[in-house]
Amino acid sequence: MRILFYLITLLPVTLFATPQMMGVFPQQDTVGRYDKFEISLHFNADYINPFDPDEIKLDAEFTSPSGRKFMMPGFYNYNSWRNNWMVRFSPNEIGKWSYQLMVEDRDSSIIDSLRSFICVDSGFHGPIHIAENQRYLEYADGTPYYGVGFWYNDNYAAFNQGSINAEDLDRLKDLGLNFISTYITPLETLGSGLGRYDQNLCGRLDEVLEMCEERDFILSLNIWFHAYLSETVWPGGNRRWHTNPYQQICDARDFYRNKLSWDYQEKLYRYFIARWSYSRSMGIWFIVDEVNGTDGWVSGDSLIAAEWGSKVHHYFKKHDPYGHLTTGTRSGGFKEYWHEGYQIFDVAAREIYEAQGFPIIREGDVDSSEVHPLTYSYLNYAGEVQKLWNNYEKPAIIGETGWNHTFYEPSMPGYLAQFHNALWVSLATGSAMTPFWWAFSGFMNDVIVTNQMRSISRFKEAIPFNQLTNLTAVDSINGGLDAFGMSSDQYIFGWVVNPETDVTSESVVIYHQKPGKFLLKIYHTWSGRWIHEEKISVQDEKLSFTIPNLRIQGGQARYVGQDVAFVLEKLE
Repeated sequence: MRILFYLITLLPVTLFATPQMMGVFPQQDTVGRYDKFEISLHFNADYINPFDPDEIKLDAEFTSPSGRKFMMPGFYNYNSWRNNWMVRFSPNEIGKWSYQLMVEDRDSSIIDSLRSFICVDSGFHGPIHIAENQRYLEYADGTPYYGVGFWYNDNYAAFNQGSINAEDLDRLKDLGLNFISTYITPLETLGSGLGRYDQNLCGRLDEVLEMCEERDFILSLNIWFHAYLSETVWPGGNRRWHTNPYQQICDARDFYRNKLSWDYQEKLYRYFIARWSYSRSMGIWFIVDEVNGTDGWVSGDSLIAAEWGSKVHHYFKKHDPYGHLTTGTRSGGFKEYWHEGYQIFDVAAREIYEAQGFPIIREGDVDSSEVHPLTYSYLNYAGEVQKLWNNYEKPAIIGETGWNHTFYEPSMPGYLAQFHNALWVSLATGSAMTPFWWAFSGFMNDVIVTNQMRSISRFKEAIPFNQLTNLTAVDSINGGLDAFGMSSDQYIFGWVVNPETDVTSESVVIYHQKPGKFLLKIYHTWSGRWIHEEKISVQDEKLSFTIPNLRIQGGQARYVGQDVAFVLEKLE
């Protein structure tokens, strides 16, 4: 009898012969284009872990007015006390959409009846993707997008708690920002258990995305911050493997190669797609930050880590119906150039921490150096962006930089100039977004949260980056101490700088130009205003112009300063 009892208890318990749909509750029957269409539902089925798609899987197939089909996974959300299951979708076509819900457990499945909703115009631009020229970004409706922003980390303690807040985002929007980058605490915790996702953390990410949507911000979401994959690499808070439940199935050094680890990750990435890919503010899956700061790289195998990055990238490319961009980084040392990663991800993201091996004054004595510290700094950014541009036919960005790994300390005036110069030289050498400065905080806010962001945001509006063709770096340009520029069939744009004095009355010459006429506009980068405009022509294969000498007017000095930006629009 005891043996028979044990055999019976080992048999699977089936609560329902087939899943039973108990109620489907669309949030609305009409939704704006690129806005959220959300369905809550309740069903009975046979499962123990609602987060495990091998046990229970909810999907929805959406059909657009033109007949295009989108398969969208659903997700479990126990913060919703009434109906625990949800589907989120963002329609990209105006008209009548149809959809069907499908529930599948281990033994059987059910397909719900065909339902529909109406999509109307909204004025939203949609998510970002890579423009046809492969170098810049645009919104889904074709509107140009040049990213202006930095890291703004939330801490993700719990639902309705975190550092990111509406008041700060409003202030940043007023300064011209249109993106933030943030890292999150892994959704799987020792408390939730492996394969289950902390709903406080998930609810907080819902809130952050909603705040971004309300302000037309794009979010770069770092899924794996290096510390959570580090047991021995780098000291202090950079080692948080002890909080990661993956330690129950593998060592930190084997995270990238362990088969069971990957099985759990696939389910995790499915949940990310199901819950957050709908959002027009979801911009970049920042898959791993500083991969070389993890045991899987240092004591495991760096090539295996790159293969893992490729697997994650391809998982999102295959399953994310919106095709959100991917990126990932090594740390910011001079030698930490991640060729394999730049090949893999949609966006090539290089980190720069100048004091970690880049050319910089090392004695702390400005007067003893033949090179001005600001010159060293902007040349470091120019060199790295140009390397990415030349080596990879894709958008290039500086994915993390700044903090106090610089010659000047954050409280010094020179630090503000470093930040200013990094913004402008990156734009003038082909970056698709401003450098991801680390990070919005009391330590930084008097330096990075300034009108510098508004100035570059205004300037970018003059250039339709996504429409530029035959893009190339200007191969020969003189002016100031240094000058940088990008050329296309439609525009030439650039930046001229001399940190040792100023650029007043400097002559700028761009060589090797074909005959043509241009409209020149010169921009005062510090005040954020256009200060000069004229029509010029190519003479002897050269485009030449002089930076104006602004004199005292109306009791104001109108000093040009140490740099200006310019745009040359081709007229014929």
